[in-house]
Amino acid sequence: MQREGWPEPGDLVVCTVEQVVDFGAFVNLDEYKARQGLIHISEVASGWIKYIRDHVREGQKIVCKVLSVDQSRHHIDLSLKDVNEHQRREKIQEWKADQKSWKWLQMAYDGRDEDLKRVTDSLLKIYPSLYLAMEEAAVSGAEALLDTGLLPEDVEIIHTLARDNVKIPTVEISGYVDLTSPAPDGIEVIKKSLKQAKRQRDKDVTMEVRYVGAPRYRIQVNAPDYKLAEAALRKSAQAVIKYIEQHGGKGTFLREA
Repeated sequence: MQREGWPEPGDLVVCTVEQVVDFGAFVNLDEYKARQGLIHISEVASGWIKYIRDHVREGQKIVCKVLSVDQSRHHIDLSLKDVNEHQRREKIQEWKADQKSWKWLQMAYDGRDEDLKRVTDSLLKIYPSLYLAMEEAAVSGAEALLDTGLLPEDVEIIHTLARDNVKIPTVEISGYVDLTSPAPDGIEVIKKSLKQAKRQRDKDVTMEVRYVGAPRYRIQVNAPDYKLAEAALRKSAQAVIKYIEQHGGKGTFLREA
């Protein structure tokens, strides 16, 4: 899929090297329809460049940073040296995910080119990429798409695609509770207190409690984001400690670094 319009200065863009010359390289912007840019030799790599083809070659897929855009001259200046390896990997991954999303939509709207364009245009007005729109629908449900102005039929199609194809991103955090009980049935008290942890979890949270070694137990939480994970972890730990203290024991919480 290629977008209409122009990138903005500072954007990272996926490019294919079209032609390498002595003063730089001309590239096609893969994400934008009929847009070409120039990487001046001074922006290809840091330091003196003896042979430019040691750094770029025709047909190569690269990630560049947009330096400037002159729409009147149809000219885009790009930098290759300003993109670090982490940014490059992240952008390529994002681009590949967007390509997948485009293929999903193409299959869903097969033979309905006008509807396909209408839907993609609407999503890209709200979201930076098609995949992020799909991801939001997978995480938050069809309600996340209500602000796009799409028809109910479109919302249902996209939600179904997201639900069936998008792997919801998760974060994993852990903490420990140290529990002791002087009661004759102290082991049972501790077991019951640990059960309180899972009773506190949100529907989007998964949780596992493991024995580490007396008196320590590990609570592991998986959630869509850190904020939700932290809240679930602390809420669960507090419930565990509250229960054991109510039954004459002691408990402390330690956040795993």
